[in-house]
Amino acid sequence: MTCPSPRAVYDRHVTRISAQSAQLVATIDGADATTPVPGCPGWTLAHLLRHVGGTYGWAETIVRTRAAEPVPDHEVNEVTPRADDDLATLAARLTDSTARLVDTLRAAGPDAGVWTPAPDGTPLFWARRMTYETVVHRFDATAAVGGTYTLDADVALDGLAEWLGFSTLPQAYASPAAHRALLGPGRTVHFHATDAPEGTGEWFIDLTQAPVTVGHTHRKAGTAVRGPLTDLLLLVYRRRAPTPADRIEVRGDEDFLTAWLDGAGHWLRR
Repeated sequence: MTCPSPRAVYDRHVTRISAQSAQLVATIDGADATTPVPGCPGWTLAHLLRHVGGTYGWAETIVRTRAAEPVPDHEVNEVTPRADDDLATLAARLTDSTARLVDTLRAAGPDAGVWTPAPDGTPLFWARRMTYETVVHRFDATAAVGGTYTLDADVALDGLAEWLGFSTLPQAYASPAAHRALLGPGRTVHFHATDAPEGTGEWFIDLTQAPVTVGHTHRKAGTAVRGPLTDLLLLVYRRRAPTPADRIEVRGDEDFLTAWLDGAGHWLRR
């Protein structure tokens, strides 16, 4: 099988940003801006749309200006709704933010040099990151309005691979001490996506020592996690619980799984 070119992968991510954002907007059509968002405690749909639009603006600025160092992310965190923030207005703003981000990414291409918070240093990082930012928050919006969430298997597969890649980086954790606290003998995790194409849906995460590694292999682990791709993706983003009710089966050290998901996902809470 021929691997797609970096440009093809990049273009696919950019197209997905546009498609996922449009689906998010369609999902909340007719809803109330004050509807609570279960996956983001304390947030309403208004908070959610302001956050996604702000995150797009932050990423777009980084790529457009070819930023070589961190850019202030106040747009990401200024989510408090204003008095005149009705949902239709916020949805229109998000649509505009999406168009600007997509246009900027397409103009930049995958190889330009830009600052990224993890190894890469190109717009490809931002195209992929904004894809899964949108994928997860589309789930949040869907859950808020009581809708049915679906996600293509190839999108969920790559989103899970991205998160697991981040889990190997010391900077993803709250501190070096928090990272070291999760390392030790027997600390391994095996993920098995029950609906993934053959040869693509298994990961072995080795936390016995630094550096943490992730490999595509079937090996006995201290904790084994099985479930459909979309549910595993939502698990690592803490939108699913490791329970049969959420279609996820866990064998082994479940307490360690919880600690690892919390520790490796600290970057999401910054």
